Amino acid sequence: MVCHCEEGRDPSALLRAGGLAIHLTFTPMLLSIVVPVFKEEKNVPQFLGRLRPILAGLTEDYEVIFSLDPSPDRTEDVILEHRALDPRIKLLKFSRRFGQPMATLAGLEYSAGDAVIVMDVDLQDPPELLREMVAKWREGFDVVLPQRRARTGEPWIKKLVAATGYKVINKIADVRIPPNTGDFRLMARRVVNEVVRLKESHGFLRGMVAVVGFRQAIIPFDRPARFAGETNYNRFFGSLRIGLNGIFCFSSYALTLSTWLGFVIAGFSFLLMAVYLFYKLMGWPIVWGDPTLVILVSFLGGIQLISVGILGEYIGRIYEEVRARPKFIVDRAEGLVHPGRR
Repeated sequence: MVCHCEEGRDPSALLRAGGLAIHLTFTPMLLSIVVPVFKEEKNVPQFLGRLRPILAGLTEDYEVIFSLDPSPDRTEDVILEHRALDPRIKLLKFSRRFGQPMATLAGLEYSAGDAVIVMDVDLQDPPELLREMVAKWREGFDVVLPQRRARTGEPWIKKLVAATGYKVINKIADVRIPPNTGDFRLMARRVVNEVVRLKESHGFLRGMVAVVGFRQAIIPFDRPARFAGETNYNRFFGSLRIGLNGIFCFSSYALTLSTWLGFVIAGFSFLLMAVYLFYKLMGWPIVWGDPTLVILVSFLGGIQLISVGILGEYIGRIYEEVRARPKFIVDRAEGLVHPGRR
């Protein structure tokens, strides 16, 4: 419950202390939980079994929004079975698979809570952490970020890619993204409104929240392994794809690096030409032959291809933004009303 104090109101609802009249009114807090899901029928019951007691201790007014990419298993049926018992459990199903980032953004757009928490259904985001997150929000923080101290059950190469990616992104990006944080976070309503207002189509939530700003708090935690099933991301390179979005969508540094690399290679070529000329003028035999030429051509060709590839990454993202296709298309909304129709 959120308490608002006003002066000079109905005497029946006043507390008097030293002649000061204070009116106490209580506004219920609506808490929204956004959960993107795909092929998670085994995790949904266990997730709700741990989540609902936590929510009941925080507020009577909450909603759990499952953002569902159409799944070949019984994920949709399991969610609807629980919804039949509790209308606060809601379903947002898409016309096709749009991916977790778009499912998350759709859940944010349809949510109505004063605070919105994004979390995974596989219990790697512990529901018990919600108490501390909500407490931080009530202290006045607009964004609360759980930060992973340990990543149980993940292969070493994924941990290496993630650690390297965060360092690179924070070195070159226009905004700072706290390391070892994922989409698991609490956002105040004004933060959610600003995130939804952004036009980017990549759905890199942690970067979008960093762009929006506002006051942030970090809560360290140890991330457990998945409760059941396999991750829908590639075990080794899933983090790499996310990291590339962080690099190319929030920084033009790669283009600058490509340009400087071109200058360095050109300078090296002039230096090599000077060496050849010096040997020629001195009458010394030039021992380098075709291998030198092959190495130089291969090296320069590789640099050119890398530069073109970097340019292509940016052009591809520009193309996606210019097309302005819908980020998601909703096939079914159970218990939810589009914010434009409220």
